[in-house]
Amino acid sequence: MTEAAVSHAGHQSSGRDERIGILLVFLSALMWSFGGAIARFIETGDSWSVVFWRSCWAAAFLIGFMVWRDGWRGMLRLFGSMGLPGLAVAVCFATASSSFVVALAYTTVANILLMQAGVPLVAALIAWAVFRERVSLATWAAIAAVICGVGIMVSESFNGQVSPIGDSLALLISVMFAIATVITRRFAHVRMTPATCLGAILAASFAATQVADFAVSPRDMGFLFAFGVINLGLGLALFATGARLVPAAVAALLGTFEPILGPVWVWLIHGEVPSARTIVGGAVVFSALLVHIGLEFRRQARAARPAMAGIPSPH
Repeated sequence: MTEAAVSHAGHQSSGRDERIGILLVFLSALMWSFGGAIARFIETGDSWSVVFWRSCWAAAFLIGFMVWRDGWRGMLRLFGSMGLPGLAVAVCFATASSSFVVALAYTTVANILLMQAGVPLVAALIAWAVFRERVSLATWAAIAAVICGVGIMVSESFNGQVSPIGDSLALLISVMFAIATVITRRFAHVRMTPATCLGAILAASFAATQVADFAVSPRDMGFLFAFGVINLGLGLALFATGARLVPAAVAALLGTFEPILGPVWVWLIHGEVPSARTIVGGAVVFSALLVHIGLEFRRQARAARPAMAGIPSPH
């Protein structure tokens, strides 16, 4: 086979892998977007019972996924090699996933998801503060816009329309996801699927100490299965598999489908209409994120252009 043919075959393979990655990341955002709608079907009034069963189902699914993909020995090696970065991500994930369920009892799905839309920008701010990573002027402008947008949304907490507990938990979710994002980026060689599984186990363990009653109705258990396996476990498995195949800016852009679709499903299925301030603040956050990701995508495209022009790629 000639060098040109090898290059052409490699390009085709790379293009196919990227298309698969785009599909997987989009499907992960789609799975995550159903979380609020599924949670609203669950009738049990004990949020910690929901956290416990959701986390148990998610952990069981992720263990099965890793065994299917890597075998029992491979799975144990993954847990053993994730180290402190994996443990930190697990703690962040356990905190965020637990806070999501508890926050649903105090605030709207739209408030929670639209605050999460700013996670990539919060991550950039944390990376600058902790690791002194360079932050561009455009990113600073986007961070300022996100702060303004979130301020508009949480302002409802001051007049009693929305619980300050709910908005505080929504902000905590965003910060925890942002910290996990920074750690994952700094330790890109560490496979984080076992970390998310450990996070589910930690969340279930803590919830078990808070649960008033483990018993739930068969109907609720069915929705808890979907909440844990489809929404949480499958979403994580799809993202962990697909995110390795696409540029970071593309993965972040596809991830915005979660805050877009999540409030829509809850509105269509349960009639939960976002307030005017949530819509305005969410629009500010979402616009800042889209503009930032678009600029980042253009920057990555310009950086990749020399390799396309004939400069050998290191890969």
